[in-house]
Amino acid sequence: MATERLISPIQTPEEESANWALRPRSLDEYVGQPELVERLLIAVEAVQARTKARDDGSREHLEHVLLHGPPGLGKPTIAHVIGAELGTRVHTTSGPALARGTDLVAVLTRLQAGDVLFIDEIHRLPVAVEEFIYPAMEDFRIDVCLDTGLNARTVQIKCAPFTLIGATTRAGLLSSPLRSRFGITHHLRYYNEPELTRILERSCSLLGIHRVDPGSLEAIASRSRGTPRIANRLLRRVRDFADVRAGGHMSGAIVDDALRLEGVDHLGLDELDRAYLRTIATVYDCGPVGLEAVAATMNEDSGTLEDVVEPYLLQIGFLARTRRGRALTAKACEYLGVSPKTSELF
Repeated sequence: MATERLISPIQTPEEESANWALRPRSLDEYVGQPELVERLLIAVEAVQARTKARDDGSREHLEHVLLHGPPGLGKPTIAHVIGAELGTRVHTTSGPALARGTDLVAVLTRLQAGDVLFIDEIHRLPVAVEEFIYPAMEDFRIDVCLDTGLNARTVQIKCAPFTLIGATTRAGLLSSPLRSRFGITHHLRYYNEPELTRILERSCSLLGIHRVDPGSLEAIASRSRGTPRIANRLLRRVRDFADVRAGGHMSGAIVDDALRLEGVDHLGLDELDRAYLRTIATVYDCGPVGLEAVAATMNEDSGTLEDVVEPYLLQIGFLARTRRGRALTAKACEYLGVSPKTSELF
């Protein structure tokens, strides 16, 4: 399963509490995504200034925010950072959890003025629930239909002004009416190695890891696939290995040995990635080949390969998607030590 891979960007329940302890609590502590941080700083300061200028003591609310991008890049973290900057509470739920309109009504009626409602995987909201959320986002009211047929009537329930923060890994699945109601929309990009190194340095201070040789954190960052969640997961595995085998001293050699034991190479690829590449290279002569054929050969689910394995291989330029199927690039063939097939793909 994808959640069992050490380098999977999907969070497992066991590490959720550990990750919360490592997450930043303010925009000043947040590393990476500089464009988003600057936009949020301006928006938050403007909201705070307008709130202070009000004579009635009411609280201004931030515009609704939509965050989309690959998993593991910190969308829930940003939501809680926004709530902390605004000095309000954050209520968390997910699209699949809101199965009926009444579920959303129950959540909205608990909100106080200025609170943040974070909906993860918002693209999975049922259509019926979306109809409830439109007037709530625009006019801060909920239209509840009572009875059916000739006796049907609509009751309007007021809710406090709030900020909706939606997070999704599949922005293309959002309906246009819902997407257009967000005032701030941002795509989270993968982190570069210097940003991941800064995140690991902060994590080391929080985890009490002090005996770290220069270059060790950079070695972990280079294997983290541009994802902070994976970087922190690898750091904890290296810390355990160092505590048992090196008396807590984390060096470059210890990092190499620890991640070799976990099956993660210098590019951040694990055995499933390498098996995928070897299958296309050896069985299908470097491609092109259809995804279903590769999945059947590997005895893996095609959805797992498409959603879990291929994105990173595409990112690092190891894989090409063509009309005729998947094909390895020259970089991938060099990595595997095979001769690339002469083709216009290379």
